[in-house]
Amino acid sequence: MLTGSCLCGAIGYEADAPLERIVHCHCRTCRKTHGAAFSSVTAVPREKFRWVRGHDLLGAFESSPGKFRRFCTRCGSHIMAERTAQPVVMLRLGCLDTPVSERPQVHIWRSDAAPWYDPKAQFPEKAEGFT
Repeated sequence: MLTGSCLCGAIGYEADAPLERIVHCHCRTCRKTHGAAFSSVTAVPREKFRWVRGHDLLGAFESSPGKFRRFCTRCGSHIMAERTAQPVVMLRLGCLDTPVSERPQVHIWRSDAAPWYDPKAQFPEKAEGFT
């Protein structure tokens, strides 16, 4: 079972599905939506996904014909995306509350990627903070 919520906790969901495939999407729309170099997502079957609280606080933006990005109107967290005619919904991994130990399997839309980010580059790591 996967569980997730927005930053303020007002919206929550569950998905009776395993975390099978993690994808980093580098398309311009995902970059703009998340204000980051890419968006980390996983697909779950639509029939296994359900909102458990805060459905009335959901906002939606149709970023391309038939694709809706759903977010919390209170805190702004982008929670999931869906193409209404597809059998899956795309969960934003940053909103998962379930611990994730799996690793990403693929980067997509690298042809559209931010020129300032190279997924192959290694950088120093710090436990916390910006210094």
